[in-house]
Amino acid sequence: MHVPPRGLVYAIYYTSLAAFAIPVNLTAILILSRGRCGLSRCITQYLVSMAVTDLLVIITAVFLNRIPGIYFPSSFLSITPVCSLSITLIYAARDCSVWLTVSFTFDRFVAICCQKLKSKYCTETTASVVIGIVCVLGCLINVPWYFFHEPIYIIDGIPWYCKLKEIRYTSPMWAAFHWIDRLLTPCFPFVLVIFLNALTVRHILVASKARRRLRVQSNGEKQSDPEMENRRKSMVLLFAISGSFILLWTTHVSYFIHERIHVDYKIKGFNDPVFIFLESANMLLLLSCCTNTFIYAVTQRKFREQFKVVVQYPLILINGLFEQ
Repeated sequence: MHVPPRGLVYAIYYTSLAAFAIPVNLTAILILSRGRCGLSRCITQYLVSMAVTDLLVIITAVFLNRIPGIYFPSSFLSITPVCSLSITLIYAARDCSVWLTVSFTFDRFVAICCQKLKSKYCTETTASVVIGIVCVLGCLINVPWYFFHEPIYIIDGIPWYCKLKEIRYTSPMWAAFHWIDRLLTPCFPFVLVIFLNALTVRHILVASKARRRLRVQSNGEKQSDPEMENRRKSMVLLFAISGSFILLWTTHVSYFIHERIHVDYKIKGFNDPVFIFLESANMLLLLSCCTNTFIYAVTQRKFREQFKVVVQYPLILINGLFEQ
């Protein structure tokens, strides 16, 4: 994920992604933090934290890694200690982003399927604690990445670039860390999101059928159900975010499976089909860090209203300056 590719397509893609994703995530953070989107404070906590970590992924992986690697391959960022720190921050931000998506999915699963636990778990305090634990663990787990790299060149006593140390072929510790890293992200989150969504769908279908039958028996006719309407809105938001995550991470999971089957395969260059497959997975992975804002805009009417306010405010301000 941290090896900058070469080529016009990659240059255009990553430059456009940074120019687009950074303001989009900043806008989402601003709008959600205002708390005027009609969402509970618990949900808002998760969505804001997800937008922040998505922004950090774009900054570390694209703005400070991909773009300098393409346009400025011998910059200060290529010095080995800086490069190692950059790689560590990339993986930490990625893991936090992924596991916050899992945490949000689990929170909505509890809210929809576990009514007795809902009042205790689905609170702003619990959300803050969960977010804090996820972010701290996401950073601590990835600290070893800083120590697994060594310089490719040493010029005038300055170490340049990063490559994995040769111990990765012989060290049981590296093998264990590598497996744990790959299982924690993306395998377990991928399976958990699918599993929790499957349970949520099953619960909603059963509950909806029973509730409709009960209301028809009580009222003699079908009427609107505010409770089911609220569940439907929550379900749409949940499935849109989870579905986007699953769709855009599928290629990365497929590459992990390929990597396990062809353990000894070494990528021969930027034109190697396996490298193109890997980089396509990375491109989709990074794209997932700017899709949530569009999901909010499509599924949440009040978010769209607040977005219009945020977009119009600078125009109103400029117009007022001209009138003065």
